[in-house]
Amino acid sequence: MHTPTRRAFLTAGGLSLAALAGCTATDSGAEAPTDGGGLSLAGETVATGVEAPADVAVPRSGEYLVADQFGRLAYFEGSDSTPSAVTDLTDSMAQPGGEKGLLGVAIHPDGSGRLYVRYSAPLRSGTPGGYSHTFVLSEFRRSGDRLDRDSERVLLEIPQPQGNHNAGSIAFGPDGYLYVGVGDGGGGNDQGRGHVDDWYDGVAGGNGQDVEANLLGSVLRIDVDRTEGGRPYGIPDDNPLVGRDGLDEQYAWGFRNPWRLSFGPDGRLFVADVGQSSYEEINVVERGGNYGWNVREGAHCFRAEDCPTTGPDGEPLIDPIVEYPHRGDGITGISVIGGYLYDGTAIPALQGRYVFADYVANGELFVATERDDGWSTAAVPISGIGSNVLSFGETPAGELLVCTTGEDGGTVHRIRAAGATTE
Repeated sequence: MHTPTRRAFLTAGGLSLAALAGCTATDSGAEAPTDGGGLSLAGETVATGVEAPADVAVPRSGEYLVADQFGRLAYFEGSDSTPSAVTDLTDSMAQPGGEKGLLGVAIHPDGSGRLYVRYSAPLRSGTPGGYSHTFVLSEFRRSGDRLDRDSERVLLEIPQPQGNHNAGSIAFGPDGYLYVGVGDGGGGNDQGRGHVDDWYDGVAGGNGQDVEANLLGSVLRIDVDRTEGGRPYGIPDDNPLVGRDGLDEQYAWGFRNPWRLSFGPDGRLFVADVGQSSYEEINVVERGGNYGWNVREGAHCFRAEDCPTTGPDGEPLIDPIVEYPHRGDGITGISVIGGYLYDGTAIPALQGRYVFADYVANGELFVATERDDGWSTAAVPISGIGSNVLSFGETPAGELLVCTTGEDGGTVHRIRAAGATTE
């Protein structure tokens, strides 16, 4: 089956949130379509009335906070799939659309009612000329079923050179710290305006390999419960670059556009990274890990016949656990959408398996299974969801949600086994 290019989707007016990437198994992870074991899934609608659901958080069972890319945080409660309240953030934002907008939401695990929101804002004073917008991470407090707009506390502002590769995923880890995905600054190839030189001379650029000039192309880890050194947040003492050359916020680097990150029940951090033109990838991310961009795309040399497999200090450039190409036989796609290691009980066949998707879902989700010799990936049919997947979410019980767009607009669905009912 022919898979359209990302450019074709963007030209046709599709959301360029899709500028992420797609998935097939290779020696480093996913394999050509494997048997999904006869499993078939279905989507049960829990939230409608949004344009582009870029993220969803679940305060408690039966409640959903949906981040609409176009600037509204919608609150849903009970069996009503239409929002009971909406907080409009558009007056604080740069013009949403493309890959800019309201991109992520996370709930503080201490039950204090604090929420963390990632959005694209206008340029700030002092931003270099020709830049696109500002990456903003803010803390808010809830006031009933809305955000208290007056409570906003801006934690991070990062100048964004181009309008794309904005990442946006934020999640609290089991250690209580907030993990923040940051794209490489946009454009293409990790090159051009706002992209610094790095240690690797084989390809020009880039922010993915630099850890000193800016925070782009990285996963950050910060402590939102204290302030330190003039910052509105603290730095965990064991962040890998504390006391070394580099920016203290950095937890891992070598990313192009980390679109969705999540923690498994075993504490592992899964990060999906959207590829440039050939490969999409899923990584298990470790403290201080270098995931290769723009030396490598997935497990392959980027724009070079040969390339190093180690960084400037001899550290490995870590291959993904799963990758898939943009074209060819087997599983393919154009933009990877990271998901979750399933920890629920409603679908026993998914237990302990990583569920994710490509933006162009074509009625399928992907399921990766860890084996003694690595990870294998299968495509599993799903009915009742939109044609394009933007994101996933997880309930307190470990059941999965999928955020989609399609003919019926933006919708959030609970994933269940086909033929099963949920209470």
